[in-house]
Amino acid sequence: MNLLEFAINLEHDGEAFYRKQAELNKDNHLYGMLVALAEDEKMHARILADKRDEFSDLPASNIPRDQSIYKDEEYFRTEYKQVPDQLDFYRQALEKEQESIDLYKKIMDENSKDNRLFGYLIKQEEKHYSLIYDLITLLERVESWVESPEFGIREDY
Repeated sequence: MNLLEFAINLEHDGEAFYRKQAELNKDNHLYGMLVALAEDEKMHARILADKRDEFSDLPASNIPRDQSIYKDEEYFRTEYKQVPDQLDFYRQALEKEQESIDLYKKIMDENSKDNRLFGYLIKQEEKHYSLIYDLITLLERVESWVESPEFGIREDY
């Protein structure tokens, strides 16, 4: 299997993982984001598949097929809760996106034949990372910001 096929398989793994998480969270606030992430991974795989002819000369992958950042991940977990809250989930999803970025950078560094493909994938994963990071920031603010009575809106009597 060449590096392009490895990347396509990794994107399919990501899609399947996020779809499984969406099914497990179909009755809560995480469902929409999980479906959106799955659709993005599906789109990445389709774009890569459309580039097969252009990148057919990529070298064979020396990465074992079973090496995937989604391997052995059945469900996002927290130490104390059976179902993670939004902030827990987004923190773990951020780690997965960083693992994707790191893996694609490693492949790109080791196989400099054509960096356009993996540069594209890195940019896509960095967009996911940025989106999830921003969501984490917003949710952390909700949990930590306390309205200051000095600046709050108060009725005048």
